[in-house]
Amino acid sequence: MSSSISRREVLRYGAAGAAALLSRGSGLEAGAPALTGTARSVIQIWMWGGPCHIDTFDPKPEAGYDYCGPLSRPIATNVDGLRIGELLPRLAAQADKYSVVRSLTHGVNAHETAAYLVQTGHASGDRQVFPSAGAVVSLLKGYGAGYHGLLPPYIVVTEPQGRFSEAGFLGTRYKPFATGGDPAQARFVVEGVVAPGVSDERQRDRRALLGRLNTLRQAMASEPALAAFDEAEAQAYELILGDAGKVFDLSQENEATREQYGRNTFGQSCLLARRLVERGVPYVTINDKGWDTHKQHFPTMRRKLPELDRGLAALLSDLSDRGLLDTTVVWCAGEFGRTPKVQWEAPWNGGRGHHGRAFAALVAGGGFRGGRVLGATDARGEDVRDRPVSPAELVSAIYERLGLDLAARLPHPEGLPVVVGPGLDARAGRALEELL
Repeated sequence: MSSSISRREVLRYGAAGAAALLSRGSGLEAGAPALTGTARSVIQIWMWGGPCHIDTFDPKPEAGYDYCGPLSRPIATNVDGLRIGELLPRLAAQADKYSVVRSLTHGVNAHETAAYLVQTGHASGDRQVFPSAGAVVSLLKGYGAGYHGLLPPYIVVTEPQGRFSEAGFLGTRYKPFATGGDPAQARFVVEGVVAPGVSDERQRDRRALLGRLNTLRQAMASEPALAAFDEAEAQAYELILGDAGKVFDLSQENEATREQYGRNTFGQSCLLARRLVERGVPYVTINDKGWDTHKQHFPTMRRKLPELDRGLAALLSDLSDRGLLDTTVVWCAGEFGRTPKVQWEAPWNGGRGHHGRAFAALVAGGGFRGGRVLGATDARGEDVRDRPVSPAELVSAIYERLGLDLAARLPHPEGLPVVVGPGLDARAGRALEELL
């Protein structure tokens, strides 16, 4: 089930979640410390379905054809000793901007529970439904930190996974706003902002007509109780017709920039993410489908990996050139890896299964150092050999880059003592401190 904010909610409450909601406060426990981190925003690139680590950031050419298939020639990067998959040449030229974690592990092989674990840092199985990292940041860097932008503080491009409720126990206010549409199309039809087949001029005419027909509101022009409704309407139309909504209009970018990112859904989603964090949106998730490659894995990789390479490399370069990389965490991962040994037999015919024992992630910006490798897997990429990293540590590291206090209490509907940092009691020192 989709957990995105609906068009009706956007129009009813206004683009940022409504002024009325903003006035209620964050629900944080009193005394929560001020945020002092170096990062202000996060771009999460979610490789929906689980990417293969040995085809991307942890190549194993010596393992042989049954493990590498035709992708057996990893390439050197601009960092000595660091090699990545052969279909990622643009990222290879920018390895000094990011680090690779090669030892993520959780042992879960089901999409739903693995996605929940990686995006929240908490294992499933108890009666709690913890919020995703995006929802926590929406609380602590968004509404709870005095965020007053018209754009929602947590945006998903283009659709939610539907694997779990991203807001968890924080409630519906902290669900992401899902754009819908396709940013690679000539007109990006954003849910609740751009109506298909309706021009801006027609929208203005509709608004004017609505104003003329609303005689009751005209008769109650001096009624102060209706001021909040007027403000919400004004916010909604500012997003639809004003400057705020223009962030979704990628035609404002020059053609060279759009080509740099790649004229496909993923590439243009990366360009949109840059525009959103440039406007101060705290958390943007790009849900990139197509990584669940049980069959025909290698033909799919020859399409997906060049798209990833072009879009992500352009994003890192663009953020760096604009002075935004130091204040923007970029992390790229899926719910697990894929089986290192290729399943050549029918019905898989060259596919890879789910593999939660070992997988990889890319982290960049916001205080993470570039050009480093953390952890290692064995010779075939089947198990972690050195420095295992849990999803809890990865999520905690992102929170710390944002300046969030891991020991601060989250507002829980039953008053339970739940803190920001997942697995806080089991962790000593700063999360992923080798990459700081």
